[in-house]
Amino acid sequence: MKPAGVVRKVDQLGRIVLPKSLRKRYQMNEGDPVEILVQGDHIILERYRPKCVFCGSMDGVSEFKERYLCAQCMSEMQQLPKHA
Repeated sequence: MKPAGVVRKVDQLGRIVLPKSLRKRYQMNEGDPVEILVQGDHIILERYRPKCVFCGSMDGVSEFKERYLCAQCMSEMQQLPKHA
């Protein structure tokens, strides 16, 4: 993890402002979802990328009934025997 060399204060509502140069560099626009991860003593912000609910893959992910599935898991599900 490379430090950006920028210090920001947290406001009364717990918000911070990401510098425009970082938002531009990482193609983050107003309204884009951001995932907040915790790793030890570190708080990590990442652009949100949906993951398959079954295997965690981020490749070929599609939304189905408000859940995300990858193409591989979707294919495996289609091969399951049908129940009456």
